[in-house]
Amino acid sequence: MDNEKIAPQPNGHRSVGYATKFDQKAEDLKAKKDQHGKGKKEKDDSQPAGGYDDTSVPSMPPGYTVKFTFHRASQLPMADINSMSSDPYILATLFTDLPTRHKQDPAIRFRTPTIRKSCNPEWNAEWIVANVPATGFALKVRVYDEDPADHDDRLGNVHVKVDSLGQEFHGIREQSYKMKKRMGSKRAYLIRGCAAMFLRGVHMSGEVVISVEVLGKTDTDNGGHMWTLGPCNWSKHLSPMVGRLAGTKDVGKDGKTEKYSFQANQIQLAGPVPTSLYHRYVEFKPFVKGMFTATSLRGRILHHALHHQHSRIYNYDRDTVYGSFPSPSRDMTLQFLDLVHYDKGGRIFTYVLTLDGLWRFTETGKEFGIDLLSKHTMHSDVNIYIAFSGEFFIRRSKRPHNEGSDLVLEETHPPAEIEGGPPKNDPPKDPAYYTLVIDNDSGTYRPNAKVLPDLKEFMQRNLPGLDIVILDCNGDKDKMNKWKTEQRERKKVERTGVVAVQGDSGSISSSDVDDIDDQQRVAEGREKQSKKERIAGKIEEPFDKVKELRQGDRDREARETADDLGHST
Repeated sequence: MDNEKIAPQPNGHRSVGYATKFDQKAEDLKAKKDQHGKGKKEKDDSQPAGGYDDTSVPSMPPGYTVKFTFHRASQLPMADINSMSSDPYILATLFTDLPTRHKQDPAIRFRTPTIRKSCNPEWNAEWIVANVPATGFALKVRVYDEDPADHDDRLGNVHVKVDSLGQEFHGIREQSYKMKKRMGSKRAYLIRGCAAMFLRGVHMSGEVVISVEVLGKTDTDNGGHMWTLGPCNWSKHLSPMVGRLAGTKDVGKDGKTEKYSFQANQIQLAGPVPTSLYHRYVEFKPFVKGMFTATSLRGRILHHALHHQHSRIYNYDRDTVYGSFPSPSRDMTLQFLDLVHYDKGGRIFTYVLTLDGLWRFTETGKEFGIDLLSKHTMHSDVNIYIAFSGEFFIRRSKRPHNEGSDLVLEETHPPAEIEGGPPKNDPPKDPAYYTLVIDNDSGTYRPNAKVLPDLKEFMQRNLPGLDIVILDCNGDKDKMNKWKTEQRERKKVERTGVVAVQGDSGSISSSDVDDIDDQQRVAEGREKQSKKERIAGKIEEPFDKVKELRQGDRDREARETADDLGHST
């Protein structure tokens, strides 16, 4: 197809011409890639497919920086018959005709906080996206009712289409868009219809008010991809049920009471993510491809299971804590340190960084005995392509670090006992005391160690004042294993008060099935149980706890937690 054969498109909504232009650009991109690939060294067939992908971002003119504001909604259907209201939030997805590196690359998305018990919510949530092309965009806005106990009901859709950006586009200011009810929850609209029959002023058609503003040209050399510029939203979800399954506890505000809790964190980092950070899942087994693409029967089952698990771990409910920063700052670094509990407890975290800079991490790994929780597949929500993945932990230096300091030369906690911080005192509120040690230990995506410096630069830009050390899980294997072993031993000391036995410093991966010896076996000097016995014990443990809870006359919260646990198991 020649460029001359593409008819110019008029201003207004796109139709077939939009897809035609996209197809033409995709064909041109493919031709460039084929030309660029000539003479390149063929890949080693002995290695499984996947891992690092060096496909370059398509070369395009710079785009525009656009701010979307989701102001409010009105006359939303009632999804909760008990309260005769809803818990609404918006999930927005942005589409353009920019060619992607691969068709599986996910579109960029944005989620607003949830407004509780309201059919007329007001969010005033902003989303700033860089490099939106001059050819315009299509914004799909879905309104949901949050329902942690079941599944989130869709209340309706809104579509905002702009055919071109430039001097002739003067923006959209608080324009109301009627919601399309076709994909909405039939139950919610049934309740709404019943209310409209008996109450005045109740209407069936909901509306969403949205603004769109062009902030100017994006300062970049290549407009081939978009990214979220801000704000840097963060959330923290605590799940008692998952905490009971994983065996994780948090100490209450009184410093004595312990309760089961599992914490999942998300931080939207300010883009752009370096284009060199681009990795595909590794097909180390035949079934893996089906799991990610949901093609075979077995693959669809695994895909659904992992997607459901991701939804439960990174869930939103009334206990979810939200926050936001306009841009990276020292306060944002302190918030990150608070999410990971500073250097307290010898914690190790598993993380995934998406292509749009959404950083997801939980305290998972070998300690938890439920192996599926530690999979990067779950953290990525079974995404085919991500930016990076691995593990990280925090260490505190005795003195504030200087520019270019090396963690090896400093006395740190752990493993050393250092005054003025955990476990006896509150942590110092200064990022200069802390070091983020981050690696590429991920068998799912196998991130390339050569781009670790790019990851470090990106993290330093988003976490100012924090010292960052990168480790290659292969090249720095001995050092990484030694430091992680020290973290785990410190965890035993600070959380149980029992000095841990020095263990083997061999390779320890978050995907291992074995569990670390617990406090009781260390204290009593019991011999190490076999793998089958230990796994069986972990499987039987939740059922035993359910029986204990049901035997006693516990409070309502304990009974509900036990019931939830019974359903999940």
